[in-house]
Amino acid sequence: MYKGRTVTLLVVAAMLVSSLLTLTLTGEWSFAGTGPLRSGNFADTASTGSKQDIKKIETALQLVQKNYVEDVDTNKLINGAIDGMMNALEDPFSSYMAPDTAQQFSEQIEGSFTGIGAEVSMENGNVVVVSPIKGSPAEKAGIQPKDILLSVNGESFEGLSLNEAVAKIRGPKGTTATVKVKRAGTASTLEFKIVRDDIALETVYAEMKEGKVGVIGVTEFSLNTADRFKKELDALEKQGMKGLVIDVRNNPGGVLDVVEAMSEVFVPKGKAIVQIEDKYKRRQQSVSKGSGKSYPIVVVTNKGSASASEILAGALQESAGAKLVGEATYGKGTVQSSYSQEMGDGSLLKITIAKWLTPNGEWIHKKGIKPDIAVSQPDYFTVAPINKEKTYKFDMLGEDIKSAQTMLDGLGYAPGRKDGYFDKNTEKALKKFQADQKLTANGVLDTKTAEALESSVIKQIRDPKNDAQLNRALEVVRKEITS
Repeated sequence: MYKGRTVTLLVVAAMLVSSLLTLTLTGEWSFAGTGPLRSGNFADTASTGSKQDIKKIETALQLVQKNYVEDVDTNKLINGAIDGMMNALEDPFSSYMAPDTAQQFSEQIEGSFTGIGAEVSMENGNVVVVSPIKGSPAEKAGIQPKDILLSVNGESFEGLSLNEAVAKIRGPKGTTATVKVKRAGTASTLEFKIVRDDIALETVYAEMKEGKVGVIGVTEFSLNTADRFKKELDALEKQGMKGLVIDVRNNPGGVLDVVEAMSEVFVPKGKAIVQIEDKYKRRQQSVSKGSGKSYPIVVVTNKGSASASEILAGALQESAGAKLVGEATYGKGTVQSSYSQEMGDGSLLKITIAKWLTPNGEWIHKKGIKPDIAVSQPDYFTVAPINKEKTYKFDMLGEDIKSAQTMLDGLGYAPGRKDGYFDKNTEKALKKFQADQKLTANGVLDTKTAEALESSVIKQIRDPKNDAQLNRALEVVRKEITS
């Protein structure tokens, strides 16, 4: 039983680029057939180092303090030693946070922070985006899940810990973070200028669509999200809702108690919501006390749906008969425990202690949860931005031209190809776009044309009629209502 401390389940990355996010369990867990596991009972959770091992560490510290050629900051050495210990686990989700970083972590749990709003993890030495937060500066700029962040404002992340990289990306509201990105399928690096801002605290958005189908979007599972969700759900039901779509795309996670409370609304009494398995293969189920719903439910997911989003999707798919529409989820199925009180100085240690599994016992780690109905967005939804410092014209070849062709095609200008070769059809399509935008219609991809293309594409993406995944989810619900 975990008691007297916060048990943290990170089903995605350890922190946000702008802050820190976790999937937190506040409460108690016990494993059938075992004695209690309590805070500070390290014999139950990890092998205790021998006195000789501890002496070795002390000796190394003393030797450095006594013999190093320059003055030594002992706190820096100790923090570095703990960082090294966690890095030696080769687990991107076990980490050490110094007091200032731990404070940011706590702020994010409560849903307030300033930054660019993208969650990251450390994978094979790379800072990798788990998901941009919906409506955040990162999402608006075009940051995508699986992007590898290389540097910010010219400072490389090579050789840095995740905490160090995050510290470099953080900054005051209104300042600009120029982030270089490596993206799969793109030969050259991309550059994004992102203005840091306060990340919106509202995590639940609801509306009624045609046919009395309600849509509730959940951007994050913060402490007040369950209450907000239930309030919006109740309002939709009072309006005569006949079916529900829950949208958790690009939702990086949040508080476990919150996602359990939300799942319980739909999962019938006695059915499992999630299972947790510790290192000794001991399992504990979270079982619903709810009554379920009679109307059809669809959950919309994508590769940025992680952590608590995956728990919700798995619980509703396996225990509530809901259908999943969209893309496979991120795939993070390990459990971390946070130790702050034990550290004694405001710092925090996160250690992977278990796995989480779906109600049917499926471990989705590195696989994600597959949708019942796979739907991809149009390719212009994920097109890379154009380098506006260069100019392109007929008979040239490049990744930026490929992006422009993808944008033109998505906007209905039919360049005829999307392979990066600037042919006459591309030139013709570009001229027509320029004329419609009241730009010089010379068929040259210059800065103004690139900016106009990106602005037009963003407007197109934000138009609900172009959201293939949500529209398919609505279609599925309406079909079930009438069947």
